[in-house]
Amino acid sequence: REQIDSGAGFLIDPDEEEERESNMRLVESQAPMLGVAPQEGPVCEACGKSFAESFLLSKFDESICDVCRENAAQGDDNSKHALITRTDAKQQYLLKDCDLDQREPLLRFILRKNPHNSTWTDMKLYMRSQVAKRSYEIWGGKEELEAQLEKRAESKQVSKERKYVKKIKELRKAVRTSLYQKQTGRHEHEFAEDEVYDEENDTWT
Repeated sequence: REQIDSGAGFLIDPDEEEERESNMRLVESQAPMLGVAPQEGPVCEACGKSFAESFLLSKFDESICDVCRENAAQGDDNSKHALITRTDAKQQYLLKDCDLDQREPLLRFILRKNPHNSTWTDMKLYMRSQVAKRSYEIWGGKEELEAQLEKRAESKQVSKERKYVKKIKELRKAVRTSLYQKQTGRHEHEFAEDEVYDEENDTWT
């Protein structure tokens, strides 16, 4: 094959020219198109804005930006974006250890030092919305959970009142027994060493 005049004072091998043009087409096909925005990051489920990274996304795989998390958490410990201890998760949402540790999918958590004593076991903190979702799945919905909570609260109050009545009865019984023993007890006079018995008058002087 004849060489090609480059027009710049040197000749080009036809095979090399074809390879060069092929590489150029490959590079052009890979180059980004003008006017097309690059792929955006995750979108916040609360505000609808895209963000690069956030605490809840990295720790709990929840698409909530840090701004929305902080705004929701201000003065509201019950915010769905707030973190909740394992103890509160079990008490407030009627969950068992197996619901947190074994039921699939496993709930995510982070470890934090216990604020009451740093030598104690680290606390497990869960995301409230994820704990609530797990509870609703187990109890059949939010209304069913609230009904169970109310039922247990009433049962606890009844038990508390029964213990109070029992304690009052025991206290009254103890008082009556004490009064009875005082009324029926014999009185024994203790005589002084210098007292003398007067047989005629049947008295001690």
